[in-house]
Amino acid sequence: NSGESLATTAIMARANMPNIHPCVVDTLIDVRRYPNAFRIAPSNTQWDDAVRNYCLQRVNARKVAVIGDTTGYGVSATNASVAAFQREGAEVVYKANIDSTQPDMTPDMLRARAAGAQAIVIWSVSTGMIARMLNTRGTMGWDVPFVGHPSLSSGEIATLIDRPANWEKVYAIGYRSCSFDGQGRLPERTAGLVNSMRGKVALNDTLLWWVACGVDAVNLIAGAVQATNSTDKAAIYFGEYTYSPTSHDGYPVEDVVMSLANSARDGAFALAPGYS
Repeated sequence: NSGESLATTAIMARANMPNIHPCVVDTLIDVRRYPNAFRIAPSNTQWDDAVRNYCLQRVNARKVAVIGDTTGYGVSATNASVAAFQREGAEVVYKANIDSTQPDMTPDMLRARAAGAQAIVIWSVSTGMIARMLNTRGTMGWDVPFVGHPSLSSGEIATLIDRPANWEKVYAIGYRSCSFDGQGRLPERTAGLVNSMRGKVALNDTLLWWVACGVDAVNLIAGAVQATNSTDKAAIYFGEYTYSPTSHDGYPVEDVVMSLANSARDGAFALAPGYS
């Protein structure tokens, strides 16, 4: 979790302890301050880029509403997203940070529609808040697309929405390595991982990429120890992966894509419309 890592990353750096994490906050990777830290997930900037590019290039939305919750993450992600949209010439017609316990989302959704929003960008981990917004959109009869945080595709949302149709036109951050192709097939290595977990790990109510991150974190260390026959810190730091001395972000930006949020199967998703 990025919040906990903000507190522990500096401590681990002082102890010179290998730190392999799936946390997205950009400042958690700094090769000068935290030479021991390596990311096995995208940064929030990569998430933001994927969301913005999908809105502008595939949804063709030039007017957007950007909404987050009131957590530190929600506020910082919303501000960064607004700034990035504006840099690319898009118009942010509505911006809000909403308390995730707010029971009625109607006022904010009405303001977004009145402002002319052509897409709603969401930065929140609160599935309850997201579901209430989707239900409000359905009640309003507004088919504006929702684009944003992976929580948009959480299985919990299926139990919180008033009807399945409320989960249509919702596109969540995802990954090519955990996405089905047009024939409903996963990449070979990912399919092998899923098959190896059948009957052992329930994937129907979680996200496969989170599970894969956990597997990668363990296997990276195990692989380094096996290859060097050592548990020395340097052996773990400087193994052969996608890292370099000046880049400790381990995920290729082109593989961060948008998923069709309501298409989950075994924790993986179909690609959102517009990808080949």
